[in-house]
Amino acid sequence: MKRLSVLFALMVSPALAATGPFFSLRNTDFVVTLAFLLFVGILVYFRVPQIVGGLLDKRAEGIRNDLAEARRLREEAQEIYASYERRQREVKTQADEIVANAKREAVLEAEKAKTALQLSIERRLKAAEEQIASAEGDAVRAVRDRAIQTAISAATEILGKQATAEQRAAGIDKAIDDVARRLN
Repeated sequence: MKRLSVLFALMVSPALAATGPFFSLRNTDFVVTLAFLLFVGILVYFRVPQIVGGLLDKRAEGIRNDLAEARRLREEAQEIYASYERRQREVKTQADEIVANAKREAVLEAEKAKTALQLSIERRLKAAEEQIASAEGDAVRAVRDRAIQTAISAATEILGKQATAEQRAAGIDKAIDDVARRLN
């Protein structure tokens, strides 16, 4: 309450400082009041409050437009951000699919390579077995041929010592007949 009384005392004291009648041009309060009223009248006559109000309305409309533009830009930015997030998820999904496909293809190629290697090993083993069998057959034939030659040589020598010419001729004929019979 004390503050309020101090405030009123400060406001009233300049008005009490003036001397003489209030409605006189020698009273500064009256002159200031007239000048103030004239200033306000001029402002009203030239429609300054309306102009200022119009300017303020234009400014408010500009601010509203700026806010609307900012909201629109914000929404657009959010849409772009959301589309980038979707795109990132799509790319991640595609990358995961590519990796999965590559793994599947690698497994399939490894299986194919394993099968091809196994077939190659089997073919080589079969070829080696055939070569061994062929070499074995050649060795058996060579041993037989050598045994036959040795037997013929031994038989010729033994027969040459034991038999006569007629017996030898008969033995040769018998051997030719025997060979002919075995070949047919």
